[in-house]
Amino acid sequence: MRLRLALPAVRISYFGVRGSCPCSSESQRRYGGNTSCVLVEIEGEPPLILDMGTGLRALGHHLTTSLAATGLPLRATALLTHLHYDHVLGTPFFPPMRDPGALVEVYGPAQEGTTLQATMAGMVRPPFFPVDIVDFRGELVYHDLAPGSELHLGSVTVVARQVNHVGTTFGFRIEAGGAVVAYIPDHQAPLDRTEVEDEVLALCDGADLLLHDAQYTDEEFAELADWGHSTPAYAVRVAAEAGVRRLDLFHHDPGHTDEQLDEMLTAARRVSEMIGGPEVHSAHEGGTVEIDGRNRTGRR
Repeated sequence: MRLRLALPAVRISYFGVRGSCPCSSESQRRYGGNTSCVLVEIEGEPPLILDMGTGLRALGHHLTTSLAATGLPLRATALLTHLHYDHVLGTPFFPPMRDPGALVEVYGPAQEGTTLQATMAGMVRPPFFPVDIVDFRGELVYHDLAPGSELHLGSVTVVARQVNHVGTTFGFRIEAGGAVVAYIPDHQAPLDRTEVEDEVLALCDGADLLLHDAQYTDEEFAELADWGHSTPAYAVRVAAEAGVRRLDLFHHDPGHTDEQLDEMLTAARRVSEMIGGPEVHSAHEGGTVEIDGRNRTGRR
């Protein structure tokens, strides 16, 4: 499927914004409870999916509705930052995989001693799941990426860089139509939360939009400093140093309520105002960001 969009050059839609595990309660309704899954729509290109967490199920229904009018099977690309459950758990529940002819090209970090394809096949099989991944009517084709890889997908350029997290984990920089999106959903902040790695700055440099890990409050980080995540204030620091135009806080903790996330957003905006940082928002299911790619400032 090749989507034809009017301007803007890139449209970002959130289908899953939580980290660690999905959650559901009345107090978490506004932000949503599905785990990492983002749709990137680029004029003239197939859908680009960022991570395949539990939000992938709803994303699949969204795409299936669009495809119904054409009668064509899905053609899409997916980028996996890493293989923790919250980033891959939606894979066997993706509706287009029931359709013969559907094809998703999946790019993710190479696994030591095996392949990405074999690793994912080991997760989607009995006794963990009722059927094997090979029993899907649609096809998932996996591609192993090394740190520093650069992909050219039609008019889209994707740069993968390794970021600090538990296990091999990538961040992605996506360039299309003059727009730049940086996606770093899992990022271990340093203990002092002041330094930013060169690889991360390179991914974020002058981006129109940065989606960055903001899972813990400052108090939580003090207790869980080596669990692989960041705070909203550190996400603001990363964005400010890289000259990012807009920061969307992402990978919300499953224990945080809508009210807590509102408070974290308010605090992050105060920090950004104090240091002259970017416009700050908090990602929520159903949210959409449109990017025209103009007026980037670059790293400070």
